[in-house]
Amino acid sequence: MTPVEIIRKKRDGQKLSREEISYFIRGYVNGKIADYQASAWCMAVFFRGMDEDEILNFVEVVGKSGEVLDLSEFPDEKLDKHSTGGVGDKVSLVLVPLLASCGFYFPKMSGRGLGHSGGTI
Repeated sequence: MTPVEIIRKKRDGQKLSREEISYFIRGYVNGKIADYQASAWCMAVFFRGMDEDEILNFVEVVGKSGEVLDLSEFPDEKLDKHSTGGVGDKVSLVLVPLLASCGFYFPKMSGRGLGHSGGTI
């Protein structure tokens, strides 16, 4: 299995297996698959789409590709409110403290991709 084979398969409209998706994402995250190859794969997905199984596999693989926080010490349900960043985000600044004051656990994080704004923290 190679990145080119996976890109070609998706480009040709074929379904990717969980193993192929996992191989591609792990390779990219580990720096073994180049940005231009990831771009080609994204373009193939854009034009050919993904079926429900592929989307589920992709989301699960990406979700487990980094560090996963263990929040099991908090006994109740945890909430999250996604934000695109601090620029123009008025909801998080009000919603998070409000829900936390009602006793909800509300871990809030900022991604590296929000460097221009510092995120919503």
